[in-house]
Amino acid sequence: MTGFVQTQSIDARTAPLAARRNLFRVLFGDVLSTVSTLAILFAVIALAPKLVSWGLFNGIWADEGSQCSGAGACWAFLRAKYPFILFGIYPPGQYWRPIGLIVIFIGLTLYSLPPKNWKTSTLWAWVIGTVVALALMAGGVLGLEAVPTDTWGGLPVTLILTVLSLGLGFPLAIALALGRQSDLKTVKYICVAVIEGIRGLPLLSLLFIVSILLPLMLPDGLKIDKLLRALVAMTVFSAAYLAEVLRGGLQGLHNGQGEAADALSLSWWSKTRLIILPQAISKVIPPLTNTVVVMVKNTSLVLIVGLYDLLSAGRAALADPAWPAPFAETYGFIALIYFIICFSITRYTHWIERQNLFGVNR
Repeated sequence: MTGFVQTQSIDARTAPLAARRNLFRVLFGDVLSTVSTLAILFAVIALAPKLVSWGLFNGIWADEGSQCSGAGACWAFLRAKYPFILFGIYPPGQYWRPIGLIVIFIGLTLYSLPPKNWKTSTLWAWVIGTVVALALMAGGVLGLEAVPTDTWGGLPVTLILTVLSLGLGFPLAIALALGRQSDLKTVKYICVAVIEGIRGLPLLSLLFIVSILLPLMLPDGLKIDKLLRALVAMTVFSAAYLAEVLRGGLQGLHNGQGEAADALSLSWWSKTRLIILPQAISKVIPPLTNTVVVMVKNTSLVLIVGLYDLLSAGRAALADPAWPAPFAETYGFIALIYFIICFSITRYTHWIERQNLFGVNR
């Protein structure tokens, strides 16, 4: 019997392209699709002229609040109040400092996006950049006027709480997820108690605990900054939810991955860092993205404890009696900023999934 053995490797073939669906059949392919399409078209045709008239033709683009009493949008309010909405009650003459913080965070984020920059040096750049940004906001060094955190507000507070709560919470989440999977019963039960205890409380309760109950329990003369207390609550909250997402990824790995690493005599830390965690994270990128987006929007809850984030600054701006309180324009402006942040995070993670960086394609 004559056999045949392939001695040359065969190049990998690209996956076939998905067939494009006919747009007409998607919109009018059945009764339900037809009714839905017609209902949406009717709503757009009915609302679009009114929206254009309100926002464009009858909109007030300049002048004072007394001119905004008509039926049009009061864009003049946003033109006059956007510094307050973006920076809160931070001293107006020092606006360049929160602008500097925003530029530093955006610059570090853009530099960190390409996978080729996922290095230890990038981590140190984030640490140094964050310290510089916070020092820029706080002042009291290099001749800068000291500005207490009570006067911080607007977009910088939203970015600070988002970046630091997720940046500090992710390593804690890894430790909690690994601890919950541990064979050491004491470690496992402690991690389970921490995760379930925090997940059993709403974020508002944690913020009230650190903002109201914690100062009552501290010794006389010891005071912890309000922004720091809110940051601790959000960090612990994000860590508990991220830990459960990561645990799902760890449980999705086949035991053979760990056994193969043990056969190579890798240490527990090397096995976890090089083999287990990268594959576990790759399996849970969508729920990780969801948790990050939720945490971005959860920063608006710090209003309860007296901090002025982006949404809180918008509400404070609307309280000016000189203006007719244009709620739709103000909340639309704030919603646009939140949408840009959250949509950018979502598109970036979709790009990461398509790049197949962890050896798992979707």
